[in-house]
Amino acid sequence: MATGQLFSRTTQALFYNYKQLPIQRMLDFDFLCGRETPSVAGIINPGAEGFQKLFFGQEEIAIPVHSAIEAACAAHPTADVFINFASFRSAAASSLAALKQPTIRVVAIIAEGVPESDAKQLIAYARANNKVVIGPATVGGIQAGAFKIGDTAGTIDNIIHCKLYRPGSVGFVSKSGGMSNEMYNTIARVTDGIYEGIAIGGDVFPGSTLSDHILRFNNIPQVKMMVVLGELGGRDEYSLVEALKQGKVNKPVVAWVSGTCARLFKSEVQFGHAGAKSGGELESAQAKNQALRDAGAIVPTSYEALEAAIKETFDKLAEEGKITPVKEVTPPQIPEDLNTAIKTGKVRAPTHIISTISDDRGEEPCYAGVPMSSIVEQGLGVGDVISLLWFKRSLPRYCTKFIEICIMLCADHGPCVSGAHNTIVTARAGKDLVSSLVSGLLTIGPRFGGAIDDAARYFKDAYDRNLTPYEFVEGMKKKGIRVPGIGHRIKRGDNRDKRVELLQLFARTNFPSVKYMEYAVQVETYTLSKANNLVMNVDGAIGSLFLDLLAGSGMFTKPEIDEIIEIGYLNGLFVLARSIGLIGHTFDQKRLKQPLYRHPWEDVLYTK
Repeated sequence: MATGQLFSRTTQALFYNYKQLPIQRMLDFDFLCGRETPSVAGIINPGAEGFQKLFFGQEEIAIPVHSAIEAACAAHPTADVFINFASFRSAAASSLAALKQPTIRVVAIIAEGVPESDAKQLIAYARANNKVVIGPATVGGIQAGAFKIGDTAGTIDNIIHCKLYRPGSVGFVSKSGGMSNEMYNTIARVTDGIYEGIAIGGDVFPGSTLSDHILRFNNIPQVKMMVVLGELGGRDEYSLVEALKQGKVNKPVVAWVSGTCARLFKSEVQFGHAGAKSGGELESAQAKNQALRDAGAIVPTSYEALEAAIKETFDKLAEEGKITPVKEVTPPQIPEDLNTAIKTGKVRAPTHIISTISDDRGEEPCYAGVPMSSIVEQGLGVGDVISLLWFKRSLPRYCTKFIEICIMLCADHGPCVSGAHNTIVTARAGKDLVSSLVSGLLTIGPRFGGAIDDAARYFKDAYDRNLTPYEFVEGMKKKGIRVPGIGHRIKRGDNRDKRVELLQLFARTNFPSVKYMEYAVQVETYTLSKANNLVMNVDGAIGSLFLDLLAGSGMFTKPEIDEIIEIGYLNGLFVLARSIGLIGHTFDQKRLKQPLYRHPWEDVLYTK
């Protein structure tokens, strides 16, 4: 066991099993104490690598994350404290692994319920190798103004109230972590505060004992007096009794063993901690208190009298000139976390993203306010989901059915179009699904897919301005612009595109109005008089009918329709539809195990 001070203002720790709050509390304590370097050097999170962002005062810092204890110790050789937040199932194994590292000097085990046989093994190894184990079942420890373990001493407000941001003159050790927080407060009220405080843990076999730490405190010059808080059960306090009797402790010790009420019970009673169990007479609180009193410790008559005993001892040392009370300092202000400040109404913070189409904060996700379960229970389809997420309203069934038909008709157009070709080449290069899909989607633009948007824009402008088909087509010709949605490489006036016919039939049967489509048909009649291949294609059919959907449904205002066309909703419809085919081509090439594509030489014109 160590014979002197465990920690200092430069002590750094490795934190096992990432827990954001206790790590941040350690860093806040560092800042409060004016440390120059964070006390957490690295985090060990099995299976993870990288960094975790936390705050050191107002500065955001990145703390390295390691997947293994050995790697973390090698990366941070000056970190000699291992704070173990593993569960009771793995705490023993990870603690032993840490103790075996030459750089680790102190291991704090937070978990309760570590098997006693494992605890004994850890204790034996630590003592044989001159290392310190704090716990199991401990909240940790603290050296005032220098270093603290995890959640020791609670909130920053409590730490400030207990004056733990600067060293005092009292060494404190307790079995109970919860009671140690109470005692820090008590000691700060009647003395100049603690110098170091340790909670050894409430298990039957603690890694270090009350007497271990009292003997350490006795060797630390800054510690002028000690306070001990024990509890019934076990015989740990008797090792302190022996140390006092043998004269190994030459500083005042104020002690109290809690649990005197156990005698009021007729049977054996368990008081929270595994080790706090009323057993034989020697393990009773009364027997321990009397033994400590007989050995020379200052033991009050009750817990209520403990504060007065501490004050009396401190005041006497001060009168004798053995203690020069520490001068008070003003600690820096710890910046409050934004989330906490917002919840308490202290600040208003602007949001960075606005979403009006979906919300997953409740019991189930909602699309435009419609719960997911409602969508499924009503038997709604993909078109209905699109109407909610794109238009933020539930469109009539004929509208959503039309959208679904468009997706089906535009899902694919064979392997030779640019998008499919790019996807196939990428898939054959061994790339993943997303890379193959994106390579095809990136070709969508004015010459592949974009004609639907343009068709809608130009047809709408012409119709709304009451242009005759002649005026529209000839006006476009003068501008050097081909009429979008008109013309096909294969189809002719006497061999129309079946997809166009299906869309027109559906619209004439279901739409309340098809004025834009009929206008597009009149334009087609004029263009066919010029050339037999200037037939309406599927882009023109979808573009004009989409205008009829928006105008005829009665669910959109004119400014909304203009905005939808301008934003490019129809291009989105093509992107969504064609993604289905591009994904299909990717799977097709993977399934066929096609090799890397190389374009044939004979299909290239080599010229100078």
